[in-house]
Amino acid sequence: RLVLTRFSIGVLTIIMPLPFEFARGLKKGHKVNKTKFRPRHSARKGRITTHNKFIRDIVREIVGFAPYERRTMEFLKVSREKRALKFLKQRLGTHLRAKRKREELQKIIIQQRKAASAH
Repeated sequence: RLVLTRFSIGVLTIIMPLPFEFARGLKKGHKVNKTKFRPRHSARKGRITTHNKFIRDIVREIVGFAPYERRTMEFLKVSREKRALKFLKQRLGTHLRAKRKREELQKIIIQQRKAASAH
């Protein structure tokens, strides 16, 4: 059984078959296929390239850590992860940035311990 729907655009009235039996709900109205677009260039923003990572590693090696990062590392060395997170959240502004920074510093501490045990 064909079900028709009627809608108006200004003075023009259009009668069309429905893709499904009902004119209500999630899949109501005229059925269309979505156009596939290439991802925008702006979607790459913030992605770390190999060259970018190389430069950041060199800068980190030469410049070292910021005072707040050193203090956070001290918290992490004495197993005060929650205190470190609170401190980082206060300094960085958001919970997500604080969590990301804490993970980064924990990885650095592990690398330092491995390097110390190798010597």
